[in-house]
Amino acid sequence: MNLRDLVYRLYARRVEARLDHTQVPKHIGVILDGNRRWAKASGGTAAQGHQAGADKIQELLGWCSETDVEVVTLWLLSTDNFDRPESELTPLLRIIENTVRDLAADGRWRVHHVGTLDLLPAHTQTVLKEAEQATLGVDGILVNVAVGYGGRQEIADAVRSLLLEHSARGTSFEDLAEIVSTDLISEHLYTRGQPDPDLVIRTSGEQRLSGFMLWQSAHSEYYFCEVFWPAFRRVDFLRALRDYAARHRRFGG
Repeated sequence: MNLRDLVYRLYARRVEARLDHTQVPKHIGVILDGNRRWAKASGGTAAQGHQAGADKIQELLGWCSETDVEVVTLWLLSTDNFDRPESELTPLLRIIENTVRDLAADGRWRVHHVGTLDLLPAHTQTVLKEAEQATLGVDGILVNVAVGYGGRQEIADAVRSLLLEHSARGTSFEDLAEIVSTDLISEHLYTRGQPDPDLVIRTSGEQRLSGFMLWQSAHSEYYFCEVFWPAFRRVDFLRALRDYAARHRRFGG
């Protein structure tokens, strides 16, 4: 171990020692940003950057487990990402599939897909469905894998699901208009039944949500980190938790 590593570990321990574990967020959303820029800075390819980002996920979940986080949502592929060249998108989908398989095989995480399945190739859909089914009984962190996900698309899908459900029941348009509420729409989101994210972390220095969990993050706290996702360290994670614990959440009150 070199001096730099020793100093880093000592600093991480210091940050963790000062962390108030009673104020840890129960649901963390993570925008895993900066894989391609990390690869470019390292002289690598986009695929190598995506793979390095995928390799970081198990580390993150381990840190979350140590600090009693209960739900983690990982944005792996947005609806906008489908505009990328096929030469990049195809390897990225293979990396995502392998990552989801690894999460399911680990035995510690309960995997749940959030996103629009119909936008994804049939093989990717199968991998996501199998991972979710295989981990239904796992009593560990619930890991939402956001693949083919867009916040606006989620809200549109929720409203569509609501309309179809009540149409099948024979509910009239007028009656439906009377009962529509934010709670009713929430029951049709991809994350129905889950707590909303307390904290949203975005890496790479970008300070925007880009459509991530638009409905659920209405009262979330945001933490923007300068490092690219593959370089995200335990101390960066602990800093985010420390920053969150120091805030006074008022939920509009």
